[in-house]
Amino acid sequence: MNFSLRARTMAEFVGTAFLLAAVVGSGIMGERLAGGNIAIALLANSLATGAILTVLILSLGPVSGAHFNPTVTLAMALTGNLTWRETPPYLAAQLAGAFTGVAAAHLMFGLPLFFASIRVRHGGAQLWSESVASFGLLLVILGCTRFRPSGTAYAVGAYIMAAYWFTASTSFANPAVTLARSASNTFAGIRPIDVPAFVAAQLFGGFVATLSFRWLGTAETPPF
Repeated sequence: MNFSLRARTMAEFVGTAFLLAAVVGSGIMGERLAGGNIAIALLANSLATGAILTVLILSLGPVSGAHFNPTVTLAMALTGNLTWRETPPYLAAQLAGAFTGVAAAHLMFGLPLFFASIRVRHGGAQLWSESVASFGLLLVILGCTRFRPSGTAYAVGAYIMAAYWFTASTSFANPAVTLARSASNTFAGIRPIDVPAFVAAQLFGGFVATLSFRWLGTAETPPF
């Protein structure tokens, strides 16, 4: 079924909003219930994020492709799976949805609509982590989209849950998510000053992954 651009961008808006509501909301809930145990709070945060991503991709993927991530959208444009004319509306919907999701989470927990984060996330290790996280995410998405489309939702959800734990940055891997989380001074927050470097690292990792997959994907049959 072919959906209109309006329907697809609405799906991107709604999906990204729910993603951010889950990321920020589960971070707040996890921190409040963990009694100071950061590992437990991170576990709650990662499980909720992976679960909501799986659900959102399954439910909205048939409409818009379930990008919910500017890096994914740009990769799809570079690989010819999305036209460049459609790319700006996708990006705008994702950014608007991300901030809407943050506001929704704050309202659910009785916090200000937006308040700038003071959580420090900087340094070479953090930026390298974001590049690795984005590289891996794009390889998972591109690989599953081409070779195992029915497993994409589960693979992405599982990857994000794992990447929370094996990256020093807890795997933001999404420019829209990063920008919106700078407006949340909670467990999931990031200082606004740290955002540009995070976004640059994410875009770099995604771009390298896209180029790498274009080379890997030239095989006539899947390598597994």
